[in-house]
Amino acid sequence: MGKYVIVIHGGAVTTDPSSIPPEKEAKLKAGLEAALNAGWEILNRGGAALDAVEAAVMSMEDNELFNAGRGGMFNLNGEVETESSIMDGQTLRGGAVSGLKLIKNPVKLARLVMEKCKHTFLTAEGAHEFALSQGLTLQDPSYFKTDEQRDEWMEILHDADVEHANKHDTVGAVALDQHGNLAVATSTGGIEGKLRGRVGDSCIYGGGSYANNEVCAASCTGDGEIIMLAACAHEVYALRKYKKLSIDKAAREAVGMYADKLQGDRGIIALDPQGNIAIESNTNVFRRAFRVEEEEPFVDIWMDK
Repeated sequence: MGKYVIVIHGGAVTTDPSSIPPEKEAKLKAGLEAALNAGWEILNRGGAALDAVEAAVMSMEDNELFNAGRGGMFNLNGEVETESSIMDGQTLRGGAVSGLKLIKNPVKLARLVMEKCKHTFLTAEGAHEFALSQGLTLQDPSYFKTDEQRDEWMEILHDADVEHANKHDTVGAVALDQHGNLAVATSTGGIEGKLRGRVGDSCIYGGGSYANNEVCAASCTGDGEIIMLAACAHEVYALRKYKKLSIDKAAREAVGMYADKLQGDRGIIALDPQGNIAIESNTNVFRRAFRVEEEEPFVDIWMDK
């Protein structure tokens, strides 16, 4: 049995530090630790990387402090629309979903698309119909809406120029299991005040998420539009595969890729087949955690402290 590692993130953003007071920081760290443990326990007992990333992301989707599942950002119409993807580095199979309004755990539906559907990406009504066909229970839309997100939505409607701590967070996980397999899962509620039907990078293979056993697994967060256009997750893959860069250098270069043309927040977590970790961003906040085998877990949210 080989080395096993899990790395997770709960979003990267450039924000005023005062928008994350100590009590909120403590809750975010507790949420990251819970998600990390959910995935780590699976790896520790010899389970699959795919199961570990799904479990970690589901934990954050259930936690309203993170912008995924419950607690997702309101679109301009006051709805929460979520999206997610999952990818298996061993088989290069994947499942992706977007435009979800009634699915408690988008990553779970993405996994079902990967395993039970002839397609790799379903959206909106079709995704909901598929969820029902697979026996998933649909949630009332009110489940996803929190008072904090509602307040931020109201500020947008009133054109208030306010600094938001959660502007465009995403959650994600990458893992290497004891069998040498890599996997990635990414999930988000999108950006606040988005137009209905907007799709971000979290459900885009090679944009916000990518996994291949031979090269790496990577999950991105930040401004989805620029992450898609820079193909950030695939850029990490390409820099490792073709330029033979180490995983941390590949991630660092991907964070800066076309930064002159595509300006905005970017954060990337990545793993290579040997279990080397990369955590890179151009932001002052990157909610992140990792654990290597039975070593002490690392959990932090600040990049510049």
